Amino acid sequence: MSGGAIPRLVVAAPSSGAGKTTVATGLMAAFAEAGLVVSPHKVGPDYIDPGYHSLATGRPGRNLDAYLCGPDRIAPLFLHGAAGADLALVEGVMGLFDGASGKGELSSTAQVAKLLRAPVVLVVDASSQSRSVAALVHGFASWDPEVRLAGVILNKVGSDRHEELLREAMDSSGVPVLGALHRDGRAGTPSRHLGLVPVAERRADAVESVGELAARVRAGCDLEALLALARTVPELPDAPWDPAAELASAAGAGIGTGTGVSAPERPLIAVAGGAAFTFSYAEHAELLAAAGAEVVPFDPLRDEQLPPGTQGLVIGGGFPEMYAPDLSANAPLRAAVATLAASGAPVSAECAGLLYLSRSLDGKPMCGVLPAESRMTERLTLGYREAVALRDNALAAAGTRVRGHEFHRTVLEPGAGADPAWGLTHPERRVEGFVSGGVHASYLHVHWAAEPSLAGRLVASAAAARGAAR
Repeated sequence: MSGGAIPRLVVAAPSSGAGKTTVATGLMAAFAEAGLVVSPHKVGPDYIDPGYHSLATGRPGRNLDAYLCGPDRIAPLFLHGAAGADLALVEGVMGLFDGASGKGELSSTAQVAKLLRAPVVLVVDASSQSRSVAALVHGFASWDPEVRLAGVILNKVGSDRHEELLREAMDSSGVPVLGALHRDGRAGTPSRHLGLVPVAERRADAVESVGELAARVRAGCDLEALLALARTVPELPDAPWDPAAELASAAGAGIGTGTGVSAPERPLIAVAGGAAFTFSYAEHAELLAAAGAEVVPFDPLRDEQLPPGTQGLVIGGGFPEMYAPDLSANAPLRAAVATLAASGAPVSAECAGLLYLSRSLDGKPMCGVLPAESRMTERLTLGYREAVALRDNALAAAGTRVRGHEFHRTVLEPGAGADPAWGLTHPERRVEGFVSGGVHASYLHVHWAAEPSLAGRLVASAAAARGAAR
């Protein structure tokens, strides 16, 4: 079987809250336990669900976001992530046809399913309905003829009799029922202000939860029928996404600075991880490595020093507000980060990283790199953004345009420095973030696969900073 014909399914729902994460993660774990190599994917910008997917499959959970990366990159990114897999499962986002606000189908699960030529299995919350479920499924199946709604999994079924009524109703819908899961709170995953609690914060409990989800799916779903459906897909004509080729293409177009560093000159880029910094796209580390960096993870909750020889730093998103006292207590690492930033080495910080670089978070001292204070609020800031780099910096050349995503319940005061990181152009116009020396810090989450020059420029900046220090 060629790479482009990787068996694949999209797991969608009529709306959020139907249980698609539960079902998708359970399916991934059940198929993996059956001996299949399963490639996990998630529609949209969400970082948390892919952590559960990775736990279920043993492979990196990868995002497919047509707004952040462009529709043309969806199939290549999918093929890159699914290379060598026996089965790929794609968890949708929100309702099947819900996408970026005001942008039609852009970034919707339906759009991604069409781009991947993949059949859709609809997870329906069947609680408090019987025959009406058939009308709901009929509507979703007929709304867009280009979307192949090929099966339904009934979720939150109340009893055996309830399941019988639902299956009778579905007999006339033309869409087969491929599973029925009864209500069961034992295999749930806890939530808080930004969604599910990440795997890194509850790994032992998460392992148990994923195992219970797999057992429920095995008992309630027709895995053979689902796998047979996944194998009906056509071959995708696209070539897999390749980080080295993307960097070379960006350099050929005159974007950014450099595409690679010679082996003896490989700068070490430290990437924050651990329970406080769990938000990262797998392609970022792959791009940094392809650009010539040695990529080394570290945990700001545990490590008192940066990895020896660090010449650049990436601090992504996460939940530092949940760990502010512990992050603050690690004074040696905070000092090391401040010293690295003061040296002019490139530091890229997104959202949680921005807060970590501030003077304080909820009154707890942080790294003090940025002249700003941060705190939790009740207000959720959420949505896609379009932005432009206002001046050359260690991450982006002036004029570089990106699409990003904001997702936080914190505020930073002030919200921008004398040299802002980005000028936002949509849906509102304002400046945001900080550029100072080699530091680029912002609330904006950007997927570097859409703009590989960011990784190339960061690595080149690290190599240049090291050369200047000699």
